[in-house]
Amino acid sequence: MKLGTTGLKSVSLAVAMGIGLSALAGVGASAETLKASHQWPGGKGDVRDEMVQIIAREVSKADVDLEIKVYPGKSLYKPKEQWGAMTKGQLDISAFPLSYAAGRHPEFDATLMPGLVKNHDHAMRLNASPFMDDIKKIINDAGVIVLSDAWLAGGFASTKNCILGPETMKGQVTRAAGKAFEQMLVGADASIASMPSSEIYNGLQTGVLDAANTSSGSFVSYRIYEQVKCLTAPGENALWFMYEPILMSKASFDKLNKKQQDALMAAGKVAEEFFVGAAKGLDEKLVKTYEDAGVEVVTMTPEQVKAWRDIANETSYKSFSENVKGGAVLIQKALSVD
Repeated sequence: MKLGTTGLKSVSLAVAMGIGLSALAGVGASAETLKASHQWPGGKGDVRDEMVQIIAREVSKADVDLEIKVYPGKSLYKPKEQWGAMTKGQLDISAFPLSYAAGRHPEFDATLMPGLVKNHDHAMRLNASPFMDDIKKIINDAGVIVLSDAWLAGGFASTKNCILGPETMKGQVTRAAGKAFEQMLVGADASIASMPSSEIYNGLQTGVLDAANTSSGSFVSYRIYEQVKCLTAPGENALWFMYEPILMSKASFDKLNKKQQDALMAAGKVAEEFFVGAAKGLDEKLVKTYEDAGVEVVTMTPEQVKAWRDIANETSYKSFSENVKGGAVLIQKALSVD
């Protein structure tokens, strides 16, 4: 069949439009959007939110057709649901307290063990140790990878009295982040009410809690100073340190091309370097914020920390060593880091 001039023009136009639409579809298909979730307030100076925001900005600057949309304030997932969502590839990235997943991987309780980490410098040495090699192997085997390491110091706060030696905890209903701290506090005759850090404020306000321990960052970003009389700051003798890395679903990571993967890993390093510089400042900000709010601020002496560790040896450490496969070896690897 022969086509006239008009017919040929129509066919050419249709072909051109088809090619143009295909090209546009290709551009859209090449762009990836990742979802990043965490439980802390967004845009209010919380270091964990800022780490995620840094990764999002660095990836955008890399210009690799990759965007990260951040969902703060548990607006996408509840805090403890994030681990399972990452392992299934439903959630791409999270700033996540690793001990929240200890129900699935009991070894993770070692990352919130009383007295295991002495200070921020010690935490950095721990990151490069066989202890963390073992922890990260479990993370990887579960289908998750670490983009940025982060250990946050923390302390105690109470509506009743200053918490120093174990005797000062007796009879208080306390929120403790993680099984190991709960065991130690029960050993000091405290009662336990378990909840994420995002619920501490309401627990104190309603009288469900008398006291809580959490990170320096959470003590500030959740405005807990509005509800307590006394803060036990980390100081030189911190009892409380928690591993709260930036994690990513391995399934999500593996779907990306090499340039996108490299951009994410590089962004994770930038966020980690930011955190190293900010970590000690978090403790200083904590003290100033609470003092400005009229809250009494104290720190533990070496003798008081030792009294707590003595209880932990008979409770947290003992239980972990006896009930977690390889637990005794894991604890020893951590304790061997000077």
